[in-house]
Amino acid sequence: MTSITFHGAADTVTGSRHLLETNGKRILVDCGLFQGPREIRNRNWQPFPVDPSTLDAVVITHAHLDHTGYLPRLVKHGYGGPIYCTPATRDLMAIMLLDSARLQMEEAEHANKHKWSRHDPAMALYDEEDVRRTLKFLDSYGYDKPFEAAGVRFTYRQAGHILGSAFAFAETEVGVILFSGDLGRYGQSIIPDPTAVSSADYLLVESTYGDRDHQNVDPLAELERIVNGATANRGVILVPSFAIGRAQEVLYLLDTLWDSRRIKQLPVYLDSPMAVSALSLFLQHTEEHDLDMTELMQSHRNPFEGANVHFVRDRNESKALNELPGPAIIIAGSGMANGGRIRHHLLNRVDNTHTTVLFVGYQAHGTPGRALLEGADTFRAFGWEVPVRAKVERLDALSAHADRGEILRWMGGFSKPPARTFLVHGEPVARKALEQKIEAEIGWDVHRPDHGERVELAAR
Repeated sequence: MTSITFHGAADTVTGSRHLLETNGKRILVDCGLFQGPREIRNRNWQPFPVDPSTLDAVVITHAHLDHTGYLPRLVKHGYGGPIYCTPATRDLMAIMLLDSARLQMEEAEHANKHKWSRHDPAMALYDEEDVRRTLKFLDSYGYDKPFEAAGVRFTYRQAGHILGSAFAFAETEVGVILFSGDLGRYGQSIIPDPTAVSSADYLLVESTYGDRDHQNVDPLAELERIVNGATANRGVILVPSFAIGRAQEVLYLLDTLWDSRRIKQLPVYLDSPMAVSALSLFLQHTEEHDLDMTELMQSHRNPFEGANVHFVRDRNESKALNELPGPAIIIAGSGMANGGRIRHHLLNRVDNTHTTVLFVGYQAHGTPGRALLEGADTFRAFGWEVPVRAKVERLDALSAHADRGEILRWMGGFSKPPARTFLVHGEPVARKALEQKIEAEIGWDVHRPDHGERVELAAR
């Protein structure tokens, strides 16, 4: 008997946790943190739905925390088996999970000091020692190199989402099950396009942008407009950015604009220790580069560095940016403004009409980023609240997630439809819209699983 239980990313974008049970083995595909509204985040504190010690293997599709951020908690509560991933994902997790632990510990300390937490005392889900124990279980395999996880043959293929992102193909007694993780976009500046897939018996695919297409704009032209407008206004651009993928792409595009003299070389501060640490990995993992990035590396030109680009690691250096005059750009995590250093910068600058807040990625329901995009009058963090007077911009064209049209384009490569397609990683409206679109245009059998739902699979 083979089944999948959807313990996360079933009614929300985050918390990817898909339990594959086959031939008496339990394999968890992805192990992410829940993010967004408090009622969703509270799931991180609930006991894992099955005893972690009964899991036989964990297979990871990519390094983002909504796919990996619960791993140290899983290990802390008894899991001690292998954790499979690609080499680039292995290297990124070493950075991201330690950063996650440090941020949680810092925020718990800050909350206890200022007495603004609803919990007494505030605590972190895990600490750095939990992360170090977790990293010892990592076992990496490259693309198109089959490996066995608890007796099931898996193969990774390029997903085109971020560095190291992969589709995970599982060969089971009921056929091939394809876990898409996050499906990337076509024509990104750094990462290759997602691999074309011709067949799978069952498919789990994300639906983050299932109800819309990205802006039909030239991202370079839009970024040029925004930067030149802020420069003329002598303002500071705040870019809430995911540390892996988005931060590097923004630097890459800014470098392209400087090189063609379309914008002035104003100072740029990458205020994210994790993003700074990841830069070397982008240069190291040449197997992840697309043609544009490869040509730059062959000409010995690093698009992430420059005399005007400053890397900020120390907290005191970050605080010193409070006095920074414009024009300038500050790129800081987190991408949804629900954690990290960007919240401090927003508190300090969002009440200034010379400030521009530029969102370059998806903003989940219930996050501060989503509220700002929807016209919130105030911004609140760390017990403080300030009025919003800044200009708020969005550049969906930089999203690393496939939109509705790109999902259908990728599905168009299948020679025959899967027996069933499960839509995950989407808010209810987006999942429903994509289900209707798929059924109307290509006639596939589509299901939107509920959180905690178990589905038994049969051989075709």
